[in-house]
Amino acid sequence: MNKAVIIVAAGRGVRAGGDVPKQWRIIHGRTVLSHTLERFASAGRIVVVLHPDDMHRAAELEGCTCVAGGASRDASVRNGLEALANDAPDVVLIHDAARPLVSQAVITRVVDALATHDGAAPAVAVTDALWVGKDGYVDGTQDRTNLFRAQTPQGFRFAKILDAHRNYSGAAADDVQVARAAGLDVLIVEGDEANIKITGPDDFARAERHLGAGMDIRTGNGYDVHAFTEGDHVWLCGVKVPHTKSLKGHSDADVGMHAVTDAIYGALGMGDIGQHFPPSDPQWKGAASHIFLEHACKLARDNGFTITHVDCTLICEAPKVGPHHAAMKSAMATIMGLTEDRVSVKATTSEKLGFTGREEGIASIATATLVKL
Repeated sequence: MNKAVIIVAAGRGVRAGGDVPKQWRIIHGRTVLSHTLERFASAGRIVVVLHPDDMHRAAELEGCTCVAGGASRDASVRNGLEALANDAPDVVLIHDAARPLVSQAVITRVVDALATHDGAAPAVAVTDALWVGKDGYVDGTQDRTNLFRAQTPQGFRFAKILDAHRNYSGAAADDVQVARAAGLDVLIVEGDEANIKITGPDDFARAERHLGAGMDIRTGNGYDVHAFTEGDHVWLCGVKVPHTKSLKGHSDADVGMHAVTDAIYGALGMGDIGQHFPPSDPQWKGAASHIFLEHACKLARDNGFTITHVDCTLICEAPKVGPHHAAMKSAMATIMGLTEDRVSVKATTSEKLGFTGREEGIASIATATLVKL
């Protein structure tokens, strides 16, 4: 079927508050209208019906045909339909700009239904008890059987809905009302609770949460390497491991802990250990590396993040990490305030290749995941 979409964006949305109409308000970094248009990017030609005062913003809506709306919603829809009449599509979807969360599944259900029906619209069955109120008190109850909350897009055979609008008089709550007045049958298809219509101020926060703006997920990587020097042990992930050599460094040279620390700094966009604890500063000479890791974890918490997982890989031929694996997980988890199932410590060799293969030192790579709700 040849499809077209009409996005109704001509309202003033006074109940939503703010300095601009709700379709031009910013959520998740973009206007509400921009999010809505994205949902219909592959649905066919798009006509956007704008308030006459907003027609100067038509240039922002690349790839769309923009027309001025009328004094009411049904008048605005008719203007959109007339704009398509000279090159009429087979079917048209009519959608409110204030519903930026409509899913592809809902759109597809409406389009599929139009293959065999003159009209189709999504709705959600009413499940809450319904009261009749009077003077602020409950005055009775209303049977909710066969009651639905209407949503958009509402889809129709184009020629029939255009004719219906041309012959309709009076106000209409939506296009289904116009269609039914013309004798068209409209199939109810499954809607979606997430397909909310932004009406009041609180709805913007709900839309933000659905769009993911309420969850900030960060991933950082860390890499560190230390050369061997004379000694009888190495510090690895907070554990003192007996060895024939030690690791050379300004601090205790815990290569694993350093990589994890840098991964957390990286996820925060806050540099690396060298910036926070300069090796030129004598106070950090021989310092225990848990000081650095605790600092990185505190920065994460202070900025509202939770460290959800860290993964550290030690790269060396010796010493053997396996016997100390459990102790390393426990030490790292304790320092970071995590449960052990959120900490991974593992080791691999470089198959005798490179400086680690020649047993000249140990390298470590790490990844940290941070989440802000």
